[in-house]
Amino acid sequence: MSSIKEIIIKRSEELHGEVIKFRRDLHKQPELSYREFRTADYIRNWLIANNISFRDNIAGTGIIGVLHGNGKGSGVIAVRAEMDALPVTEKNNTDYSSLNPGLMHACGHDAHMAILMGSAMLLKSVSEEFGGTVLLVFQPGEEKSPGGAKMMIEAGAFSEIKPDIIIGTHNLPELSAGKAGFKPGRYLASCDEIYLTVKGTGGHAALPGLTTDQILIASKLVVRLKEKVSAAAAEKDIPTVLGIGKISGEGATNVIPEKVEIAGTFRTFDEKWRAEALELVKKISLETANEYGVEIIVRIAEGYPALINDEALTAKAAKLSEELLGIENVVFYETRLTSDDFSFYSALAPSLYYRTGMGKLKENGEIRKLHTAEFDIDEDGLRTGVANMSWLIINFLTN
Repeated sequence: MSSIKEIIIKRSEELHGEVIKFRRDLHKQPELSYREFRTADYIRNWLIANNISFRDNIAGTGIIGVLHGNGKGSGVIAVRAEMDALPVTEKNNTDYSSLNPGLMHACGHDAHMAILMGSAMLLKSVSEEFGGTVLLVFQPGEEKSPGGAKMMIEAGAFSEIKPDIIIGTHNLPELSAGKAGFKPGRYLASCDEIYLTVKGTGGHAALPGLTTDQILIASKLVVRLKEKVSAAAAEKDIPTVLGIGKISGEGATNVIPEKVEIAGTFRTFDEKWRAEALELVKKISLETANEYGVEIIVRIAEGYPALINDEALTAKAAKLSEELLGIENVVFYETRLTSDDFSFYSALAPSLYYRTGMGKLKENGEIRKLHTAEFDIDEDGLRTGVANMSWLIINFLTN
């Protein structure tokens, strides 16, 4: 009789073509955060076709499917896959390229959904091999604050069945197909959005005495924020980034605009320093406004907390993945200043956020990076993704 490991490897191979189809169907119809209506319909129809019970319309488009094992084991594991895409115009010319102008699954959420779907089908086919319950969490809005994870929790997504463990996987372009990556403890940074508006007196650029120079003031403000926040972070020795991604002043060659808008992101790993730094942004903005006689409006959109993996759970998952994939195919990572709203789940139960290799290179050998118009995946990674996720779930429930 075959071992459960052999069965999982065999079934993931058998399901591979179907999982690729799921991924390509979803890739062709990307939708923005909190507007994943066709995506939710696709998931809903798949759940019905596979006779999997579910709750839908959670925090808008969110769906949770429910699978029960019929064998040895107990407990509840929730597995998250994100549904949203990005406002990116795809440059790839494939049979599955985006059909929605200006929208693209440029972060691989289509692959994450497909892996969860394939894993659910595999688990359903071997339900006598494990006990307990698996919650299939199809989540909206990972890419946009306040985060679909937070919204689903607040909407009572887990009020009926509370998970003992929550896991999720995300592709990483630098990680090739067949591999998995882990990081115990803190892994991804918190993320807050910062919006600053400099308002003063506009006018003719040739009459500087009659205006306040909002472009100049905004420029000085950006430099001060970058320098002072960086210096404070260096003293504390906490990885931090204050990134300014947009400055907009609708003036002209001879027109000083009345208003300049600045937008950026603040990311770190320490909640105390996070609060202090955001207060520092407000303080520097007020000092700059007083110095130049203008108004500076500060709006901070609270984002995601730092993502912290449960150390024991992560160590166990890495060991299990080594047993399935081979020790040479399991890698360990350092902290990253990217963010993910999966971090909200850590407050509910021990959580595990790990990487599934699907890296695909361009013709010139460059990596197809996340959030770019040429992003794509090596679909061989879907096979490993399904096998490893199913393997982890069964072992967590039975042990």
